[in-house]
Amino acid sequence: MSKIGIIGCGWLGKALYKRLSQNHTLECFDRVSTNDNSTFWQNDIIIISINTKNNYLQTVKKIKKLSSKNIILCSSISIYREFIGEVDENTTITKKSIQKEAEEIFDNTLILRLGGLMGYDRVAGRWKNNNKFKDGEVNYIHRDDVINIIELSIQKNIKSGIFNLVAPLHPLRSSVHKVNSQKFGFKIGTFDGNISRVVSSQKIIDRLDYKFKYPNPLEFW
Repeated sequence: MSKIGIIGCGWLGKALYKRLSQNHTLECFDRVSTNDNSTFWQNDIIIISINTKNNYLQTVKKIKKLSSKNIILCSSISIYREFIGEVDENTTITKKSIQKEAEEIFDNTLILRLGGLMGYDRVAGRWKNNNKFKDGEVNYIHRDDVINIIELSIQKNIKSGIFNLVAPLHPLRSSVHKVNSQKFGFKIGTFDGNISRVVSSQKIIDRLDYKFKYPNPLEFW
């Protein structure tokens, strides 16, 4: 049983806490609740699950300074934004981004580049403030699969490496929105243009011998 600290108790962090607390000792704090003298930093594993707002890089640097324990950084596939076509963890990233800066702060760290987080109340196509989209292959992942992969990584004692976490199937965004609009009864938005980028998750599948619970974003809901 490991002692695990989660920084970020949001949509992913709360669900992650609920799952991991079944077999581990858990603490969960938002990014401002820990202080320099907190015993939080003595946890065996620190999971960083926060968005890139509100002094994100300063928070990440603080974590690096205060914790000598194993770190799991939940990063994002938006780090591949400069590319078209298929990309994987061997793709050389040249464009500066906040995700890239955060990843470079750490060495010997497990970095998980999450696809678009979906499932449950997060329904693709049902947005309050946006009804215009570019079409193209989606790179989504269901929250349950993220949690399963993190749990399995801890069980298998994987302490370092960069892995993409994306469902292995990549239907068109317009197809996902159409299916969801019929299922949930909302009006489908409009599509103008196309962005074709497919993020491969084969590395994490091979490393963990992992079978996705939700491999197809058309069937997340």
